[in-house]
Amino acid sequence: MARIPKELVDHIIQTADIVEVVGDFVQLKRKGQNLWAPCPFHNEKSPSFSVNPAKSLYKCFGCGKAGGVVQFVMDVEGTSYVEALKYLARKYAIEIQEEEKTPQQQLEQNERDSQFIVSDFAKNHYHRLLLNSEEGMSIGYGYLKERGLNLSTIQTFELGYSLDAWDDLMKAAEAAGYDKKYLEKTGLTVIRTDDQGKDTGRRYDRFRGRVMFPIHNISGRVVGFGARTLKRDDKMAKYLNSPESEIYHKSDVLYGLFQARQAIRTQEVCYLVEGYLDVLSLYQGGIKNVVASSGTSLTEGQIRLIKRYSDNVTVLYDGDAAGIKASLRGTDLLLEGGLNVRVVLFPDGDDPDSYIRKVGDQRFTEYIETKSQDFISFKTTLVAREASGDPVKKAEAIRDVLHSIAKVPDAIKRQVFLQQTSATFGIDEQVLITEYNKLVKTASQKAPDGRPQPGGENRGNYGQGAGSANTGYPPSSTPRPAPAARPMTDEEEAEMLMYGGAEAAESLGNSFAAAPAKAAEQEPMPDMLQVCEREVLRLLVLYAGREIDNEMSVAGYLMGQLGEYPLTFPLYAEMWEICRQELLAGRFPDARQLAQNEREDIRQLITDLATERYEISPNWRTKEIYVFNEVDLPQLACDNAVLRLNKVHVQRELDQCLEKLRHPLEDAEMFEILGDIKRLKELDNELAGLLGTVVGRSA
Repeated sequence: MARIPKELVDHIIQTADIVEVVGDFVQLKRKGQNLWAPCPFHNEKSPSFSVNPAKSLYKCFGCGKAGGVVQFVMDVEGTSYVEALKYLARKYAIEIQEEEKTPQQQLEQNERDSQFIVSDFAKNHYHRLLLNSEEGMSIGYGYLKERGLNLSTIQTFELGYSLDAWDDLMKAAEAAGYDKKYLEKTGLTVIRTDDQGKDTGRRYDRFRGRVMFPIHNISGRVVGFGARTLKRDDKMAKYLNSPESEIYHKSDVLYGLFQARQAIRTQEVCYLVEGYLDVLSLYQGGIKNVVASSGTSLTEGQIRLIKRYSDNVTVLYDGDAAGIKASLRGTDLLLEGGLNVRVVLFPDGDDPDSYIRKVGDQRFTEYIETKSQDFISFKTTLVAREASGDPVKKAEAIRDVLHSIAKVPDAIKRQVFLQQTSATFGIDEQVLITEYNKLVKTASQKAPDGRPQPGGENRGNYGQGAGSANTGYPPSSTPRPAPAARPMTDEEEAEMLMYGGAEAAESLGNSFAAAPAKAAEQEPMPDMLQVCEREVLRLLVLYAGREIDNEMSVAGYLMGQLGEYPLTFPLYAEMWEICRQELLAGRFPDARQLAQNEREDIRQLITDLATERYEISPNWRTKEIYVFNEVDLPQLACDNAVLRLNKVHVQRELDQCLEKLRHPLEDAEMFEILGDIKRLKELDNELAGLLGTVVGRSA
């Protein structure tokens, strides 16, 4: 199988800007030297996902995902190392020269990539049929033109047409060398079964005689299709979608997001519609920050996708009363997801597609700007009008609105909405507050973890006075006094070095607050030798070329102090040897390059070594608070690391000698061991004295 030359791999990695690449998927905000965002790999509300531009690395301190720019593409796309490199090459217009590969070789890359490849083939096949075949031009293209779509929009969204034939796609794919099992896995073909559900051996195309809407993931790869029939047949579904597959999960995809993501970020608002044609018509009309749920109920996964790019969403409702009521439930989820939600309602009988074609682009834009209102006010007015004159319906409507208010994360916004609801329904605000508190309390008791529900966390009770509210946090989150500081044990110092680095341990002055006993039970203390070896390797990887005293580099100093093979843990020893070979070749090890290594364990190790969660505040320096800085004092950091590693080796030898004394020994052997113990204790005290002197130099 063809490989990408190392020189080209290096060029791709050096060219790729991790901030640009990650920024295509999440909305990054600078805090200190790093950029932060909610993690794209797990659900969270407080950002714990960090990008370090200087080191070209990312790390989530919540779920642990970490790596360089190639690893990020692999993680977010779920693809292979080679495919991630190709993605970056396409993004930065870098041409990759590979040996010619057969379709079968492409399929052999891996199962997931094969499904992407087959989906892309189908997309191209349908697109060619739309624009080049007689049936596609007369039926498919004719329909899209009738709906007002121009060629530019058709090409941007890669629309297509499937011939009205049982096996057109299947024959084309097999002729091109694609394995039929991937057509089945992606749902492009269907297996015909008998009455007992057994495979009859016959296959046919799922999509026939339909206009095809490729569904892209956020990086632009086709994961599935929506298909509209143009036949007048009541027994046939108007729209048919791809089934769930390994690459297509309906709940995690929004139609049009790939094309809309930059506009959403720039304009700081996402317009949410229901159908494919709504997206296409609005995009063509200049409203490019628009996505669709594609007729499915809105899911938490789709809401997280929107929140990556903006905290603001405007839902465009069709002018259909039944449809509005069905959509209200999904809009509650948007509130619960922490989004600022506004609503636009179109005239009865119109949807976004029909209305923009009726009034034109400019008047449509003016309409959504002037008719936009916050969701709670919209819902309150809507249900109040429907319940007018019926006390029972009015009470139910009020509780319905309170349920929505309870899903708003912001306490101040909730208070404002309670005041608005009071005015709209003409009911005393204190009565609403009392009912709201009952609702939250009841939901909290029903929740399995005891947290206030609905709406997740921090939906606290309101005070009994109108307009007053508590902090909104459950009693269990009340801050408690920290335990008194005490000296670190060796094991605790090891843990600090493992997770915070030498700089963190030294800056804390060898003291910290006691950790809860429960946490200590859950996570065993790391091995001290492993911690010290890791620290030596960290300094070598991060500061290899930095000069220290006597114009010697950190790499040269550490190699001279510790020799060729000082590390015992296999991966650490292997990384040490990689760095040593780099030095022998006349190059310093480069953390940025090492973090893009083809091997996953090496990428993970380098990323862990190079990323830290916290930064020292510059205010400390203005207040004359000294903090040891290994960047400015590399020899001090190296001396600390070398002395600690040597001291651990001496202590281990001492332990081995003491263990031997527990067993029966000949007198000569016992005296020899006692001599070794005396020597090792003297050496241990000497190292302790040197280590104390070195540490003292940072004061």
